[in-house]
Amino acid sequence: MSETAGLITGEDGKVRCFWHGNLPDYLRYHDDEWGRPVTDDFRLFEKICLEGFQSGLSWLTILRKRENFREAFGGFDYHRVAHYTADDVGRLLGNAGIIRHRGKIEAAINNAARAIEMEAEFGSLSAYFWAHEPGADERPAVVDLETLRANPTTPVSVRISKDLKKRGWKFVGPTTVYAFMQAMGLVNDHLEGCCCRGEVERLRTALKRPVA
Repeated sequence: MSETAGLITGEDGKVRCFWHGNLPDYLRYHDDEWGRPVTDDFRLFEKICLEGFQSGLSWLTILRKRENFREAFGGFDYHRVAHYTADDVGRLLGNAGIIRHRGKIEAAINNAARAIEMEAEFGSLSAYFWAHEPGADERPAVVDLETLRANPTTPVSVRISKDLKKRGWKFVGPTTVYAFMQAMGLVNDHLEGCCCRGEVERLRTALKRPVA
């Protein structure tokens, strides 16, 4: 197996998706987080915000600043973030530990208010997002590198993106939404042959889906 097939072998002899490049922090993210199903509202909000901050950048850049983001945004408690003021925007723009992009910062604050509205409507962010989990008929028969590269968005991510934008969310394009879905376990996009694919699928099978 090779990187051209989307798989690489680590120093521990395990075969994984290639994209972490065997970088220690990125490898831990691949093994311990990416694709494992998440139902915690604050983690879901954090991820969709950070995917917005990633726009035009690499996820590794965001990952290495994630603890700074968490501190700056109050653990991504959207009940707190929604009340951030112009002074907070100024504070964040002066924080060299995060991505200092006014539009993305203001989008995160706006999205916190929209998250509160969604929580009131659906009971939780989790219930909303998991209601959009793709069915088997909306998933590829085989998850390989060619398939993923050919599909940076999906019909489901397009639908979610359109609905979020209609609700007033910002920086939630279909590519951003699909990356969110992959990371939060709404789909299992560990490649066939990756040592994590089976474990992620077992976790998804055992998961009790939230309902509105």
